[in-house]
Amino acid sequence: MSVVVIVSNMLTPLIPVGIYHSIVMPTLNTMIATFCGGNAWLFWRHNDGKRMRKIMAGIMLAWTLITVGGLIARYRSDAPEIADGIFSIQGWEFVLGDILAWILMVYPAELLRPGWFSWKKAFAQLTPVVLVGALDWWLDIDLRWLLAIYPLYILFMLFRHVHVYREWCEANFSSMDDIDFQWVVRYLTMVFIVGCSFAYMCFSTVPTYAFTQMWLLFFLLFYSTEKIFFRPDPWEKIKEEEQAEQSKASIAASMSDAEAQLPAPDSSSNRARLDEWMEKEKPYLKKDFRLIDLMQVLPTNRTYLSQFIMAEYGCNFYQFVAKYRVEEAKRLMRENPGLKIQDIAERSGFSSPVVFSRTFVRETGISPSEWNPGIDNS
Repeated sequence: MSVVVIVSNMLTPLIPVGIYHSIVMPTLNTMIATFCGGNAWLFWRHNDGKRMRKIMAGIMLAWTLITVGGLIARYRSDAPEIADGIFSIQGWEFVLGDILAWILMVYPAELLRPGWFSWKKAFAQLTPVVLVGALDWWLDIDLRWLLAIYPLYILFMLFRHVHVYREWCEANFSSMDDIDFQWVVRYLTMVFIVGCSFAYMCFSTVPTYAFTQMWLLFFLLFYSTEKIFFRPDPWEKIKEEEQAEQSKASIAASMSDAEAQLPAPDSSSNRARLDEWMEKEKPYLKKDFRLIDLMQVLPTNRTYLSQFIMAEYGCNFYQFVAKYRVEEAKRLMRENPGLKIQDIAERSGFSSPVVFSRTFVRETGISPSEWNPGIDNS
């Protein structure tokens, strides 16, 4: 994105205003409309029953229609083309911008809080924007500043939920290798950069500065499309586990009342059972070890298991498993001083030497090579 900003700003002064309005601007809008229209078809055609892809199909279609409609409305109006900065941006253009900003944030919002999106909620959140835009048009009151700060409010709310999302991931999975929650932060940061670019464009008296804004939007749309199609979704993993959880629950129901009783979060007997099972069976050596696997020894649901781990061990499931894996790595290094770091990582349940080293430092405060100078780092 930095390259996009630098290159587009270098090219901006070289674009004649007449060519920009007659050729460059229509071309960029057409590219975005075509890209979004194509994505709408792809998301719907290859939704694989996933709710998020169906939502994104509708969102991309809406973006296509808004882009085309905004382009037509802009060129049919007599308004200046951002010749006087923010004073040339009309209220209806801010309304369109707010709607597009809201669309950009639907995907991360649904990812952070599954089930968040609904058409009723969309109507409730966007209606005030349309009303403020209407009042700005009908009354002799400048309300455009309210429309300008609306996307910042949504962005702030989403950033607040990133931490909760990370905690949820660590409470359910023992490995974060296939769970890239940092991309959500990157995505929201890019949305913020797009917003800053829009603000700069509004206060600039150079009409061709919208060139940078259009390329940033295109880059952001491309990035979100790639993530939706190719990024593993941890919520989908949980859905796949629900059937296994239900089957285990049915097994628990068939046990005697004493065996099927849900474990209390502060139960010392359950902790002893879990400790014995972890030390004897060493399930943490499996790279895909999950919270639901604890149901083999504690037949209950995911919520109780998560509460039990936090209450008894003072950490989430991810940290709980990491401690066992680090201790296993220490044992391997003591018994095999010349063992390669690749072999240590693999045999102690870590997905890679990098993850092993990072986790070891976090748990012990020193690197594996400092703990065992004889380790083979090759």
